[in-house]
Amino acid sequence: MKKFNTWDGAALIIWLLPAVYLLYIFPGLPDTLPVHFGLNGTPDRYGSKTEFLAAPLILMGMSMLVYLLMKFLPAIDPKKYVKYGEPVFQKIGVGIVVLMAAISIGIMIAATTGVFKADRFVLPGVGLFFAFMGNLMHSIKPNYFAGLRTPWTLEDNDTWRATHRLAGKMWFAGGIILTAIALLLPAKAGMITFMGITFVMVIIPVIYSYVYYKNHHQDKTAE
Repeated sequence: MKKFNTWDGAALIIWLLPAVYLLYIFPGLPDTLPVHFGLNGTPDRYGSKTEFLAAPLILMGMSMLVYLLMKFLPAIDPKKYVKYGEPVFQKIGVGIVVLMAAISIGIMIAATTGVFKADRFVLPGVGLFFAFMGNLMHSIKPNYFAGLRTPWTLEDNDTWRATHRLAGKMWFAGGIILTAIALLLPAKAGMITFMGITFVMVIIPVIYSYVYYKNHHQDKTAE
C-alpha cells in the first residue's frame, strides 16, 4: 500500500483549487453561460449551468486519474524500471495536475467574463509544461506509459537514454521559447509558430531514436 506523501498532498491541494473556485462563483452565475468559444476568444455557444460544469469536472477527473496512474506505475509496469525513478513520475503527475487545474480555472473565468484567450492563457501553460517535462526527461526510465515511446526506444535502453537526453534539452529550451511566443506574438502568428515549433520538438527526437537505434545496432553487429 502506497503511503500518502508530500507530493500527494501538493497534488491534492492543487487539484481542489478549481473545485473551491467553482463553489465560490457558482451561486452568482447566470442560468445561461458560454460553454464554447471560437478561435477569436468570443463565445459561439451557450448552455445551462449543468452543461457548464462538465468541462471543469472532466478536467479534474482526468488529472486525478493521470496522477494516480503516475503514482502506481511501479505496480503495473511490465519492465519494472519505474520503481527506480518513482519520484520523477510523481513530479510528472503533479505537473499534469497543475496544468489541468490552471485550464479549469481559466475556463471558469472565461465563462464569467465572456472572453477566453487561449493564446494568452492555455498556450503559455503548455509551453511551461514542455519546459517542466524537458527538465525531467533525462530521469525517465524505460516504460510503456510516459516519455517518448517509439518502437526503437522501447526496444533498446541505450536508445531510450540517448533520445530522452536530446528531447530533454530541446523541450526545456523549446518550452521557454513557446511561452515567450504565446505571450508576445499576435494571436494568429503566435498559434502558427507555436504549432510549428511543437511539431519540430516532437518529430526530431522521434527521428533521432530511429537513427540512433540503427547506428547502435549496426555497431553491435559489426562487433
